[in-house]
Amino acid sequence: MSVLGELASALGRNDERPNVELAEKLAASGDMAAIAELVGALGGKAAIANDAIKTLYEIGERRPELIAGYADAFLSALRSKNNRMAWGAMTALATIAGVAGDTLAQRLPEIVAAADAGSVIAKDKAVAILATLVSAGHATATAPLLAMVEGAAVNQLPSYAEAAAGAVAGADKARLVDIITARLRGVPQPAKRARLEKVLRRLARG
Repeated sequence: MSVLGELASALGRNDERPNVELAEKLAASGDMAAIAELVGALGGKAAIANDAIKTLYEIGERRPELIAGYADAFLSALRSKNNRMAWGAMTALATIAGVAGDTLAQRLPEIVAAADAGSVIAKDKAVAILATLVSAGHATATAPLLAMVEGAAVNQLPSYAEAAAGAVAGADKARLVDIITARLRGVPQPAKRARLEKVLRRLARG
């Protein structure tokens, strides 16, 4: 039976539980034929494609190596006019950044462009990707990571600053301090200011 028959939309469900259960099953079994079928569905009807990308990134959360070989498919999906597909693809890429870093580092312009044009979720996941790449030694990801902190909306600024602080090293820490210090002046919310000040203290400790 086609694995697509187990997706939420095929079952007439409006919740994500069938997709998560399918992801758990495939992560446990390592059924690469079923995973390939899900990847093939990304360009199909929206309901099926949306369920497929959800299932794939849930697999990636559990066993990223099972979907790492499909980085190109996820990168292509970043350009989808279907917003759910675009941020879902970015989420899938975030799950594999630790095991497919070389591939993603070579495609940074696509990731950054999709983040710039995308939803808050897409931006959040792009920051996660960039931070993972920087932590793994991909220096080309540092500038776009710092740029995303510098240009972040106030609501996202603390979490982006925290992600960057855990990734950058050396002179890049000083640049991050400068960015956070400059942005702090425009943050009125006490809780957000406290998080940013905590990041600054962390960076000052080296």
